Amino acid sequence: MDERKRESIVAYLRRRMAEFGIKPEDVATSIAADQERLQAVRFRDASGNTWDGKGAPPQWVVQAISAGQSLEHFAIDGASNRDPGKNTGADWRNDPFAGTRLATIRTEDISAA
Repeated sequence: MDERKRESIVAYLRRRMAEFGIKPEDVATSIAADQERLQAVRFRDASGNTWDGKGAPPQWVVQAISAGQSLEHFAIDGASNRDPGKNTGADWRNDPFAGTRLATIRTEDISAA
């Protein structure tokens, strides 16, 4: 991003912050609170849903476990804690779509349609 465009965006943000009475300290406090909340997160799915592992599991965790997914799959630091010999992923040998068109469709086929 070039310097003029950056300065223009910063000036716009400062005007909008002044318009709504937002101080730079408010933004810093909000960012710090978000970072603290994210550090407490232990599990995250591909959609960005999170859970700290405390209390009742949220619906997305319940659904994923019911569908056969392991909780370790969603662990944020799980990649370093996993036993390389333990298979925690999907069992593709029982994939009902294996060998069908659904398993072999390519993005080029979709864009051509």
